[in-house]
Amino acid sequence: MGPVSLVSLVSRVGDADGGSAPYCPGSTGLPPQGGGLQGSEAVTQVAGPGMAGLLTQAFGAVTALVADAVTFLISALCLKRIRVVEPDRALHEERASLRRQIAEGPRFVSRDRYLRPMVTRGAVINMALMGYQAVQVVFLVRTVGLNPATVGLLLASGSTGGILGALVATRVSRRFGTARGLLVLQAVTSPFALLMPMTKTGPGLLPFAMGALLVGIGISVANIVVGSFRQNYCPPHMLGRVVATAMVINHSTIPLGSLLGGVLGDAVGYRSAMWTMTGFVAPSWLILAMSPMRRERDLPLTYEQEQVQSKDPKGVQGAA
Repeated sequence: MGPVSLVSLVSRVGDADGGSAPYCPGSTGLPPQGGGLQGSEAVTQVAGPGMAGLLTQAFGAVTALVADAVTFLISALCLKRIRVVEPDRALHEERASLRRQIAEGPRFVSRDRYLRPMVTRGAVINMALMGYQAVQVVFLVRTVGLNPATVGLLLASGSTGGILGALVATRVSRRFGTARGLLVLQAVTSPFALLMPMTKTGPGLLPFAMGALLVGIGISVANIVVGSFRQNYCPPHMLGRVVATAMVINHSTIPLGSLLGGVLGDAVGYRSAMWTMTGFVAPSWLILAMSPMRRERDLPLTYEQEQVQSKDPKGVQGAA
């Protein structure tokens, strides 16, 4: 278990790369460059589970783990090829202490009316996702009675949803607005998570595939819109601190969700555990609905613009 835990820790550290691309120019809240970066990340994150099942069925679990380790080596080589050195923005400014810089991230997020609900929803959705994902393979194998290949194909439906979400994120944002599109899409897709506990053999596999597909679309679009918004919105000197704060809060609920899902699986059964954890996913969009996004078409392009709008209610209504 030690090596597996170490790999898991390293993968979490790697997720802090959101602050490495501080600005992607563009005139909309979802710039093509930022959307591409976030879309690539979303696709790779959701594609893993489906590929793992197919690799395990074809070549065995050990080979699948080795293949996973190789991907980390490829990632390290890609990072090594990055040659751009960013200028020191604080060259003529007094540098704050490390403790103060760390504290500025949570303070900025907690006081911002957009980032606060986004981070809160991210923490809730991560807990819920990891909760049902902790038992979904056991649920499909032991309760439903599927083989590893079929399990892999079902998990790949979530991967397909992630890819579709990455493809439609920009279109949805341009058609409905970054704020309204994000909120509506989460409201439409999140409740379909409740289809997955209904899974049975034969035609009964369709609810799991449909639920995973639509949830994957919603999560992928949310990751792209929120990630691109954060890159444009945060002041350059605050971006890394905001990303670090969001990652710490969002990832802190992952082990909690996994533990809760596993405990529920042993205590009340795998299907009941799936019902409980997907029950958290379904209404998670309400966290965003209680934010200013419910009244606006687009998210603000910059932090300065948001400050002006917050002082001028007419400016906020005009964005809708």
